[in-house]
Parts: sequence; structure tokens; C-alpha cells
Amino acid sequence: MKALVLEGPAAARIKEVPDPVPTDAALIRVEWAGVCGTDVSIFEGKIEVGYPRVMGHEAVGVIETPGSIGLFPKSTRVLVDPGLACGYCHLCRADRANLCVNGGLLGRDFDGVFTEYLSVPETLLHRLPDSVASNEAPLLQVLGTCVHAHSQFEVFPGDTAAVIGLGVTGLLHVQLLKARGITSIVAVTRSGWKQEMACRLGATEAVGPDLASEAIRKASRGRGANVVVECAGYESTLSQAIELAGSGGTVSAFGTVTQRDSGLPYYQLYHKELVVLNPRAALPRDYARAIELVANGAIELAPLVTHRLPLEDAPSALGKLIHDPATLKILFEVN
Repeated sequence: MKALVLEGPAAARIKEVPDPVPTDAALIRVEWAGVCGTDVSIFEGKIEVGYPRVMGHEAVGVIETPGSIGLFPKSTRVLVDPGLACGYCHLCRADRANLCVNGGLLGRDFDGVFTEYLSVPETLLHRLPDSVASNEAPLLQVLGTCVHAHSQFEVFPGDTAAVIGLGVTGLLHVQLLKARGITSIVAVTRSGWKQEMACRLGATEAVGPDLASEAIRKASRGRGANVVVECAGYESTLSQAIELAGSGGTVSAFGTVTQRDSGLPYYQLYHKELVVLNPRAALPRDYARAIELVANGAIELAPLVTHRLPLEDAPSALGKLIHDPATLKILFEVN
């Protein structure tokens, strides 16, 4: 079968790999797979992996051969949860399987989903309803991680929220806040077209970073934001999230900050008595909720897909499109 194999930093190619060995797991015929920021970092060598590595962790497909448990029959369309967990470590037994000390991520720690066929445990599969299109469904994996972040904080109608960074996750967070009844959402980005999309998807106002403080001041009547979701992944944007939050507020550091700059406004963390959350990955219930939200129309995925390409185009697409400012979500059609 064919797969997208990374043989070194920025060295990816389509090649023939062995078919999955028959096991008690389910055999999935992958239909569509998506590219996310983690894949980009792996492709560029910023996240080390063992080479060669089949890339990718966002996928939907059809069950070709059911697993031994028999949770789903043949031909069932499913979303794949890419987080493998042992089920017995202290974190798994504490309902924190997303933090499993023995687990890992498909496409990073184990061969991934950019392949024609995939063998995965049935417990990692979620049935897709007919109302969810396969050519947008890989975004459900991303949405699941956003739902997980939202499970960590409360918001109420009348609150003011801010979202910093309007990539795919930022635009999903805007929609989730709207779905939770928040009618005052300030979205922050320098991109004009992303500002327009954020307002179409539920933001009440979208501004550049230099206007964010004033926008929040007006929206909150000087109190600051109750919740700020940071999605850009820079120390500077996390600092701004802290500054936009009101006293007693919550900052969800959804973007993964890996570099150090000038430091954070630590006194504000103390003075405002802020809660700072660092959500990671997702649990099975988060994916189930994500599917429900899309199936009932509360969340739109299609507007976030900017490119649908055959898997054969993946090597060139990773080299050319991943940093194009006009790119949001790239999906590869596998089968």
C-alpha cells in the first residue's frame, strides 16, 4: 500500500509500505486525512521522530475489517482518535488517558494515518453520522482537542471572551464560545480575511493586536475578559492574553509555546489571581461531543478547509502550502 513517509527533515515522499499485519484491531481504509501544526513541526524537523515515519494523525475512514470486539460492523465510517494510551498507568486510571506516560501519538511516536490502510484498536474509533461529510471530518480531531480545552473552564451568558490567533483552532474556539452562549467575543489577528471569517462564524468583533486592549475594555465595560483563549503559541501572545484577562479571569494557553522571549507579565498573574490552563490532546468524550456539535450544526468545519488534494500531492504541498498565509486546513484524499 502507499503512504507518505518522512525519511528526514523536509524529506517526505510517497512510497510503498507493507500492508498492516492482521491483528485483533480494526482495519481502516483511510478516506481523508488532515495536516495540523504538529505535522508541520515534524516535517520540518522541529519535533524529532524516528525515521522513517509515516506521517499524520487526523483521519477518517471506513472499517474494512471489524475488530475482535465487534464495536462497529464493516463499512462503518469512523473518526480515528490518534492518541494511544496504555489504560493501566496512574494517569489512565485517573481518567487522564490524554496524559498517559506509556502512550503516544500516531504520526509522531508511531506510524500515522497518511496511508491507505490503518490498523487501530476499536476503542479509538468514533462512528460518524451521515450528516458529517468525510471531506471535512478530519477536522473533528482538532475540534476534539478544542472541546477538551473548553471542558476545563466555565463561561456564562454575559461574559466577555477573547481568542488570540485565528488559525483553524482559533476559529473553532470562536464557534465553541458562541455555541456556549457567549455573545461578546473579541477575535484577535492581523489577517483581514481571517477577521472577516471570525465575525461570520460568531465573533462580535475582530481586531488587530494593537486594538485588542481597547476592544476588550469596551466589550467588558472596563472589567477585562472573563476568558481568553490563546491559540498562536508565542510568548508574546500569551503575555497579551494575560493582559486582556480581567481579575479573576481564566487564560487557556491552547497554543503550544516552545520559545522564550522577554518573559510573561508575572505580577499580573498574581495581582489578578488568574487561572492559567494548559489543555493537552483530548479524551474519548471530547471527540464524541465534537461529533455531536458538528452533526447538529452548532459548529461549521467546511469554511476552514482551504485545500483538498490527493495524497500524491502531499510532498509538494507540505513544502509549498503549509506557511502560505492563505492556507488554513489542508486535507488529503487517500482512497
